[in-house]
Amino acid sequence: MQKGFLIAASVAGLTGVALGAFGAHGLRKLIEPALIDTWHTGVQYQIYHALALFMCAVYLKREPSKLVSNAAICFILGILLFSGSLYLLATRELTHIPAMILGPVTPIGGFFFIAGWGLILIQAVKSEPTANS
Repeated sequence: MQKGFLIAASVAGLTGVALGAFGAHGLRKLIEPALIDTWHTGVQYQIYHALALFMCAVYLKREPSKLVSNAAICFILGILLFSGSLYLLATRELTHIPAMILGPVTPIGGFFFIAGWGLILIQAVKSEPTANS
């Protein structure tokens, strides 16, 4: 599972940087400035949570934890639902996907981000100090 999370973190980071560059250079001519801001919000949250996912993978290499594994799954779902829906909302003029279909998806993705951080908090409170702490 740890390797899968490391791969997911790498893919999320790689695509986050690529989507950020695309938004800054390719989309700027195609969509209005307010929608570029929406796009960049999706990129920011994707990058933040790619890093969080990476840290989950690093933690799981050291110590197995169902809470941290579930947090990593929440971060993946958050990236897909929150950031993914923002990308689609920002490009709805190009894709013709109705906002009413995508609008409710964004907060569900946000919930998964919050849940992931909550699981990390629970793990931190539950874990015993190590000899090196």
